Amino acid sequence: MEENFKMIAKTLFGFEDLLEKELVQLGAQNITKGVRMVSFVGDKGFMYKANLALRTAIKILKPIHSFRVKNETDLYKNIYAMDWSQYLKPTGTLAVDATIHSDLFSHSLFIAQKTKDAIVDKFRDTTGQRPNVDLKFPDVKINVHVSKNHCNISLDTSGDSLHKRGYKTATNIAPINEVLAAGMIMLSGWDGQSDFMDPMCGSGTMLIEAAMIACNIPPNLMRKEFAFERWQDWDVDLFEKIEESLLKKTRDFHYKIIGYDKAPSAVFKAKDNVKNAQLDDFISVQHEDFFKTQKGGTGKLHMVFNPPYGERLNIDMEQFYKNIGDTLKQNYPGTDAWFITSNLEALKHVGLRPSRKIQLYNAKLESRLVRYVMYEGSKKAKFN
Repeated sequence: MEENFKMIAKTLFGFEDLLEKELVQLGAQNITKGVRMVSFVGDKGFMYKANLALRTAIKILKPIHSFRVKNETDLYKNIYAMDWSQYLKPTGTLAVDATIHSDLFSHSLFIAQKTKDAIVDKFRDTTGQRPNVDLKFPDVKINVHVSKNHCNISLDTSGDSLHKRGYKTATNIAPINEVLAAGMIMLSGWDGQSDFMDPMCGSGTMLIEAAMIACNIPPNLMRKEFAFERWQDWDVDLFEKIEESLLKKTRDFHYKIIGYDKAPSAVFKAKDNVKNAQLDDFISVQHEDFFKTQKGGTGKLHMVFNPPYGERLNIDMEQFYKNIGDTLKQNYPGTDAWFITSNLEALKHVGLRPSRKIQLYNAKLESRLVRYVMYEGSKKAKFN
């Protein structure tokens, strides 16, 4: 039996509850929610599974040591004292990244450098050889987290951020992060039991994430590499077994996923990404201006999108957001419409009252995920 150990899944602000729920469903133990993170316990196979299957995690860290720290000498001594030979060969490669929430240190790069020095010096002193730094494809990626006077050392099990799913060959202006897209769709309550639409689909991220959720496809199957594949205890047979067991849980989807964009270049990129994700059976992308469209069919429509905020595109935002409201009101009855924006001023011009507002961040932009319910017929009739 593989032994269990603690892990930390990092996420975006506002997704902690979603990530906790995902971990419960995957079968994690001792789950504890924090800010932008959820800690849990599992074995090596579960570490593989978490990296493959979690939609709202950005990174999975494996803590290996913690200590109190007063200054850089303290930091160096504690890291030097660790037995690094169980993680890294003397001729191997490493990379270190650091995050600092402490008055004791001001530069994360300095802390990363000091950590690297301690590890390299330890190997040189004990073996006469030293590992090299490789920022792109290191054998071991080390994460240093200093909070006040407490230092946590972890191994980064993921490598590149888990939002890099591997299906994107092309992106558009202001592409949405895949983890943010997946979390928004999950917050919207999308369950795959209706048609789905992104009327401003850009390079297709929302469409692809919605299809993977509907079909229960693990989001990171297409990634080229996880950091743990370079570890000394990498178990390819176990990894393939985990992959196979996740693939057995995929399910059929019997509705349509539709994307519109008025830019031909975006439509081309979205189609390319959808094809690359092998989801063209479920998703159709069309060259349409949302403001000139209307809902097809009579069934319920679930809509999630990321309209321009005016950050990178020069358009009349007030008129644009008014057009969103008018189009939904006049042309999209029976639609549950959600979108994210950081332009809180323009939001006032939608002309509809949102039934929900959720605070999120798109990169560093404070944003709102808003919901507008478009009823079939009048709302009054609905409740009589």
